[in-house]
Amino acid sequence: MSELHKFLFDGLPVRGMVVRLTDAWQEILKRRAANTETGADPLPVRALLGEMSAASVLMQASIQFNGALVMQIFGDGPLKMAVVEVQSDLRLRATAKVVGQITDTASLSSMVNAKNQGQCAITLDPQDKMPGQQPYQSLVPLYGDKREKLEQLSSVIEHFMLQSQQIDTTLVLAANDEVAAGLLIQRLPLKGEGNLEGTLNLRNEEEIGVNEDYNRISILAKSLKAEELLTLDVDTVLHRLFWEEKVLRYEPVVGEVGPRFECSCSRERVGRMIVSLGAAEAESIIAERNTIEVGCDFCGKQYVFDAVDTAQLFVAGAVPVLSTAAVQ
Repeated sequence: MSELHKFLFDGLPVRGMVVRLTDAWQEILKRRAANTETGADPLPVRALLGEMSAASVLMQASIQFNGALVMQIFGDGPLKMAVVEVQSDLRLRATAKVVGQITDTASLSSMVNAKNQGQCAITLDPQDKMPGQQPYQSLVPLYGDKREKLEQLSSVIEHFMLQSQQIDTTLVLAANDEVAAGLLIQRLPLKGEGNLEGTLNLRNEEEIGVNEDYNRISILAKSLKAEELLTLDVDTVLHRLFWEEKVLRYEPVVGEVGPRFECSCSRERVGRMIVSLGAAEAESIIAERNTIEVGCDFCGKQYVFDAVDTAQLFVAGAVPVLSTAAVQ
């Protein structure tokens, strides 16, 4: 069962989380295999999508945003796009678009950043938008401060957190066909933390990279191997890494309130997408094919609209919304 664990380091400005996606991740792979012509994505694509899924759950849980967090990676390689969406209640879904050959040893650069043009986008889409309110999106390149290509998704996300949130973040990610997992360590702001303020030497402790407690714990976290993250239970991982620290644990988030696969596609949303094409385009597709068939890239569900269905959409005056479905 997929699970999310949150914890604090007692008296220190550091917090952490561990996520293990099992049934949720396996369901995503099952849907992808059924929805992909080749039967399954290439191994490096599956690994990247799994790491993105774990990282997206950790980010959503850390900011507690009331809406969808969407992580996208796209660029100039055979992997044109990989997308993960996590709702505020930790429902998640994921998809990818591959248009070329990807070997089992392909790197992040060769898949999506061959010419150093690849990007990672983090979008926050509020659940209850105000009139005219647009989703907030932040973009970061898939290279570091010296334009060196970043080969690990964890490095990309850490770079994003420094740029967008000005918060020290350590991330360890791993995925195979059974588990997608991640460990996140973050420095907490000292100001406003009643249990910390006044108990620590605040000399430059708010500056990035100088908090000694965070740096020590970050080094310990980085010693975690991918195999350990994938095979060991959370209790064992935390004990091995932080046995000398006083770790305060919260109740794990599992089951119906934990991370789980669920697609948010619907016939209504697809209908609105068709309306966004315009009446002329929709009528042209009907004239050519007799129906408009739309498949959800996330779950594979097919939606079919005949001439009568399509005419009713425009009579009803449906309002266009953003959709991830693609006209077949």
